[in-house]
Amino acid sequence: MDAEQIVELCKRHTVFSWAAQGKINPLTVDRAKGIYFWDKSGKRYIDFNSQLMCVNIGHNHPKVVAAIKAQADKLVFSWPGSATEPRARLGKLLSEICPADIDKFFFTNGGAECNEAAIKIARLYTGRHKILSYYRSYHGGTHGAMQLTGDPRRWATEPGAPGFVKVMNPYPYRYRFGSSDEEITENNIRYLSEVIDYEGPQNIAAMFIEPVLGTNGIQAPPKGYLEALRDLLHSHGILLVADEVMAGFGRTGKWFSHQHADVVPDLMCMAKGLTSAHLPLGALGMRAKIAQHFDDNVFSAGLTYSSHAMSLAAGIAAVEATRDEGYVDNAARMEEVMRTHMRELAAKHPSVGSYRATGLFGALELQKNAAGDPLSGYNETHPAVPKLIRALLEKGLFTLSHWNMIFCNPPLCINEEQLGESFKLLDDCLAITDDVYEG
Repeated sequence: MDAEQIVELCKRHTVFSWAAQGKINPLTVDRAKGIYFWDKSGKRYIDFNSQLMCVNIGHNHPKVVAAIKAQADKLVFSWPGSATEPRARLGKLLSEICPADIDKFFFTNGGAECNEAAIKIARLYTGRHKILSYYRSYHGGTHGAMQLTGDPRRWATEPGAPGFVKVMNPYPYRYRFGSSDEEITENNIRYLSEVIDYEGPQNIAAMFIEPVLGTNGIQAPPKGYLEALRDLLHSHGILLVADEVMAGFGRTGKWFSHQHADVVPDLMCMAKGLTSAHLPLGALGMRAKIAQHFDDNVFSAGLTYSSHAMSLAAGIAAVEATRDEGYVDNAARMEEVMRTHMRELAAKHPSVGSYRATGLFGALELQKNAAGDPLSGYNETHPAVPKLIRALLEKGLFTLSHWNMIFCNPPLCINEEQLGESFKLLDDCLAITDDVYEG
């Protein structure tokens, strides 16, 4: 098929996520390798967002592709009640890279299902039903995960399931709890303590967090915050659940984003970089005390494709490549390179306000004036932002935006020259948002 046929048939017979179907104009993607992909016409693009922050070790990694092919020749599928070699190997491998006593895993088809399972397990283990999560968060598109989610994407599913309570992040959208890390942490923890009192700590099973915030800001918490949050939750017997779906497997320069603090979550949700998106797979990791609870109590969660042999084989190869080829260290090393480029853009372009990066997890925030007001308000997008994204695409740089933020999340295999090329393309196009800067 040519590009026009592909687009026409996809639009006629398939549904695209998070979009009014009559307003979409999808890009054709024909092949990919490393940090690049090509459309049907043969045009090359730098994948500056790792698609959906998931292609961590690069597209079509040869070791992962080879592992998938080898597994296909041997065993494609076996029901989830069976023991297979890929299941044994990936469980052991994850136990070696996960912190402390997180050494038992339930395999799902992706991140949303992983969060769904974590909701169930937290409730079963504690005997409590309420779940805390942040307003500034995203946890997946399935029903329970949408109720965890704080951002406006949850509105379409409301009224949802009961028992979900939203709280403010340490960095809410419109203000801060203070000026210093210590003050922000102290004030937010005091506020959360009051919320817990109002909801009844005996009713709260768990709190779900993104240790480094994902699509709602690409933002690390204040120093000392995660330790204080853990202490508050554990003082009430409330579980800490880390959603590492987006930030895990080296994205932030650590294996997992919570490792930037001295904390170990009780439950840990993983996906995306687990297979570097070569095949769908999620994994719910649990500490020993929780795993042992289900030695005598039924683990009431299951999926037809749980522990799917093909996906597990991809996971083994992707985790081994992440470990053996230095991608975690590269993400840590490239953080300052990315920050330097961001700093230069901010100095040159008045529309670039704040910027941040933790490893290769970064974002630019666009501002409309010298006061630093966001270019667009809450749940709004200024017309200049999609225009900027289209201009970048025309120049061969693929990335995504969220309201006034431009994401900078390339595959972890990117080098300094490629990162410089990417920021040069951003530099070339930011005149679009500079033109609407109000001074």
